[in-house]
Amino acid sequence: MNTRQLLKVSVLTVLASFSFAVSGNAKVNVSPDDYKVVLSLQKVIEAVAEEVRPAVVDITSVTTVKFQHPAIPPEFKDFFREFGFPMPQFPDVPQEFEKKSLGSGFIVKVKDGWAYILTNNHVVDKAKKIKVKLYNGDIYTAKVVGKDPKTDVALIKIKVGNKKVPVVRLGDSDKIKIGEFVIAIGNPYRLDGSVTHGIISAKGRHGLGLNPIENFIQTDAAINPGNSGGPLCDIYGRVIGINTAIVRNAQGLGFAVPINIAKKVMNDLLKYGKVIRGWLGVYIENVSPDVASKFGIKRGVMVTKVMKGSPADKGGLRSGDIIVSYNGKPVKGVSDLQLKVINTKPGEKVKIEIIRDGKRKVLTVKIGQMPQQEMVASALSTLGLSVQKLTPELKEKFGVPKGISGLVVTDVKPGTPADDAGLKVGDIIISAGTEPQNLKPVKDVDEFAKLVEKAKDKGVLLKVYRNGFSFFVVLKVEE
Repeated sequence: MNTRQLLKVSVLTVLASFSFAVSGNAKVNVSPDDYKVVLSLQKVIEAVAEEVRPAVVDITSVTTVKFQHPAIPPEFKDFFREFGFPMPQFPDVPQEFEKKSLGSGFIVKVKDGWAYILTNNHVVDKAKKIKVKLYNGDIYTAKVVGKDPKTDVALIKIKVGNKKVPVVRLGDSDKIKIGEFVIAIGNPYRLDGSVTHGIISAKGRHGLGLNPIENFIQTDAAINPGNSGGPLCDIYGRVIGINTAIVRNAQGLGFAVPINIAKKVMNDLLKYGKVIRGWLGVYIENVSPDVASKFGIKRGVMVTKVMKGSPADKGGLRSGDIIVSYNGKPVKGVSDLQLKVINTKPGEKVKIEIIRDGKRKVLTVKIGQMPQQEMVASALSTLGLSVQKLTPELKEKFGVPKGISGLVVTDVKPGTPADDAGLKVGDIIISAGTEPQNLKPVKDVDEFAKLVEKAKDKGVLLKVYRNGFSFFVVLKVEE
């Protein structure tokens, strides 16, 4: 009996057995069969908790945070110079301090005396020391096997020798359905082995501005700080996701990375030492409903530009083509196609069905490997920001004076960190840095993307020009 059938039987049985008296005090009659139905549901959750909890670990990562003294205003500097006083020093203020972060993880395999643990990248990112506590209380120092900031997945390992440690079973996140029961396990606020349950509220959530690559499972199972990196399981105890994020000041809005994405990251890290992703080399946008109706389709993506020399270029794709299927599977939208491509092994030939000039056509394209610059530039998409080098043509288009140079903002997605920072299309990013003291002119998109990728945890300070005025904003991904 599957989840839906079990739920249906439960509801019908309970409703049928409840009889209410006509008098003011309602009386409920419950039969032994009613308790059997409820107990069967309870036993499922108990069984999952009993199997999975021992494989869930507590992760403590230690990072070093550098402290910078507040800048002394120029007028005070002039005062000290004029009267010959020495500049104030701060000898007792520490230059750096250690910060501890808490999270969860789960053991996925044991090989050659090492236990491998999946968790979130943000749980162990930039950590100089990682401690892992097992369910039985044993504590180990962990090593990072590899990290993937694009999906927020990391793989770490601990040396367990000949000790037997429990391992979870991994499920298939492509087969999950909205409404299915799920169980989340983790260590919120250091409350080890906490178990919550709920349902899958939605699939394929993207555009949240959390990761460059987003395809989240949404759940109403309670997830709190410290749950990050823990498993989201189905009713059979199989892990179908990694609990990753919550929406602040909201209830029932938790998100998990699908386990199939995490499995690919893990396998690539173990085999290649890095994540290998497919690359097509096109700029695309969703087809509007009106355009889709004219072409007799429900969904698809429009190719707006093909990169010269890319796999798409070599395979015959052109600007204006509408991609409707990829390797025999319908293309639902931009994010769907992106996921399909990056999960394709470089070198594999795929069939791409397009509509060109009203006629359907199937192209065979050999997928390439994503260039490093493409992966770095995707950091900007996480913030909902698109920029271009400020050319003479763009200067004329946006009415920018001759003395202004930098990068022009060409797109800002609503509800993203770029939007929250107040950036608008046509703004000119003149300079950027992590602090006022290290602001530097920005002229290259790749260099700017690298700066954002490197400093997004503490934010990037931008000097922006707009309509004759200059001002500062901080671009930062909120945790």
